Amino acid sequence: MTQQPSSSSPRKPSLGLSLGVILASAGIIGFSVLKLGSDAHLPLVLAAVLAATCGVLFLRMPWSAIEEGMLQGVSLALQPILILMMVGVMVGVWICSGTVPALIYYGLKLLSPSIFLAASLLICSVVSLATGSSWTTVSSVGIALMGIGAGLGIPAPMCAGAVISGGYFGDKMSPLSDTTNLAPAVAGNELFDHIRAMIWTTGPTYVLVFAIYVFLGLRFQGQMGSLEQIQAIQGAISGHFNLNLLTLLPPLLIVVFAAVRFPAIPGLILGCLAGALVAMGFQGVSVTDLLGVAQNGFESKTGMEMVDDLLSRGGLQGMMWTISLIMCALSFGGIVERCGYLETILGAMRGMLRNPTSLVASTVGASFFGNMFLGDQFLGIVVPGRMFKPAYEEMGLAPRMLSRTLEDCGTLTSPLIPWTACGGFMSSTLGISAFQYAPYAFLNWINPLMAIALTALGIGVFWKGKDGRPTRVRPEKA
Repeated sequence: MTQQPSSSSPRKPSLGLSLGVILASAGIIGFSVLKLGSDAHLPLVLAAVLAATCGVLFLRMPWSAIEEGMLQGVSLALQPILILMMVGVMVGVWICSGTVPALIYYGLKLLSPSIFLAASLLICSVVSLATGSSWTTVSSVGIALMGIGAGLGIPAPMCAGAVISGGYFGDKMSPLSDTTNLAPAVAGNELFDHIRAMIWTTGPTYVLVFAIYVFLGLRFQGQMGSLEQIQAIQGAISGHFNLNLLTLLPPLLIVVFAAVRFPAIPGLILGCLAGALVAMGFQGVSVTDLLGVAQNGFESKTGMEMVDDLLSRGGLQGMMWTISLIMCALSFGGIVERCGYLETILGAMRGMLRNPTSLVASTVGASFFGNMFLGDQFLGIVVPGRMFKPAYEEMGLAPRMLSRTLEDCGTLTSPLIPWTACGGFMSSTLGISAFQYAPYAFLNWINPLMAIALTALGIGVFWKGKDGRPTRVRPEKA
């Protein structure tokens, strides 16, 4: 005799309830952040209260299960939170040591306004390919490029957009990247097959984005009046810091550590210690002052407002706003996942898939909303990947199509959403909100659209052949 489910056991949410919770949550967050200008923290808490209340009242979900979902969600961010804390310390110490000021000083000598945006894209792409980490790239060369851009008169949102585009190019293409390894693991294919498949969508996107930055740079060609400003910035920096090529050792050390896959947290600690030694050896900073900078950030007092704004940042406390945002977002995401709201919506979407274009477009949308409502790019890859994998198999598409699409959107759109771990990190590190830099992070939002467009045109579509190997020709037409 089959045992009937207990009347008190949790129910699966209906499509109507799931849509209601997700849309209401989006309304709460959107209205509070966009209309009222509020930080996202409390709106996310209110959305979490709504999702949990519906789970308890309508799904008979016990509070212990809700709480467990929240804890599991937050636990995903433990390593990123530790990294954020160390990056905050490192940024403050590197400014104090003269490392960041030296990068800005020498960068102003080498780069011109007209080529700056395209050069920033290339520089960050090379570093992120070598390290496999957008976070390492942005927290090292990215900060310096923001300072150089300000000195050259380039708007900060454009600078940040170019830095993030370059940083995330390597984050999705480098075999050293965690997401580059995660996506094929979810889809069930090999790492380098996955990377080769991504070239079809990311390659054309990168060329287009590079051309856009070159075109934007023409606006600043021959920009007069910047020479005086550049000289003033260099004078303010050289007058308050002992500039020496040895001050560039800490970021070089971090890049080498990342390239050889040295663990992130010990690597950042060593980067902080290297910066501290440089600060004491070349800038004459005391241990007491270093501890204050590590805790509260560096306060620049050059007397030049632009330089002081650029260099007054960092410190452990400077990352607490971002860390609390991540915890609020992942608590909400943990409730949404535990109650199954997003899973129900994605399951309903599968029934509407008729061709590869609709499947890829649905995967792109699911990854974006996964990032938005689950608050973490790993969940934005894993949850849609798990849900859509059978659909790709039923349609006869090769697994690399799924893994490529998960990265085209799941990885790239995460820094565009302010309350994800990636969005919070980029905003805190670069000192500019996600809403400001998102329009200029061209790679991050053009690539998902390119994935849909190329699939619709039949370009770069991989089918599963009769022998199990991927083929560019649909098997029945072979």
